[in-house]
Amino acid sequence: MSDQGGPNSGSSNTDVVKLIYLLNFAGFINGLTTLIGVIIAYVRRGDADDIAQTHLTYQIRTFWISILYVAISVLLMFVLIGFVTFFAWLLWAIVRNVKGFLLMNDGKPVPDPETWLW
Repeated sequence: MSDQGGPNSGSSNTDVVKLIYLLNFAGFINGLTTLIGVIIAYVRRGDADDIAQTHLTYQIRTFWISILYVAISVLLMFVLIGFVTFFAWLLWAIVRNVKGFLLMNDGKPVPDPETWLW
């Protein structure tokens, strides 16, 4: 048996996870890349190693929680508080993605991938 990296090797998982974080960052500008990223995360989560699985779960949850926060913010924009909640979501999402990317860059798992916080 060889030690060469296959499609599901750790290096490939690292690259896919980082790509999804980058797609999420691009999603702050266009939105569509975030959807592409979550689809990739769902497809790759089953075959990923333990570290990558924590990141993929974290990314998937970030997507769905973001949908909720943005929807609430849009509804609240009619009473102006939505602009504040939208800004809070934006800060939350940036911090989650930076934190996740840096952890993946160091080869570390997300400590609590199912958290609603940072």
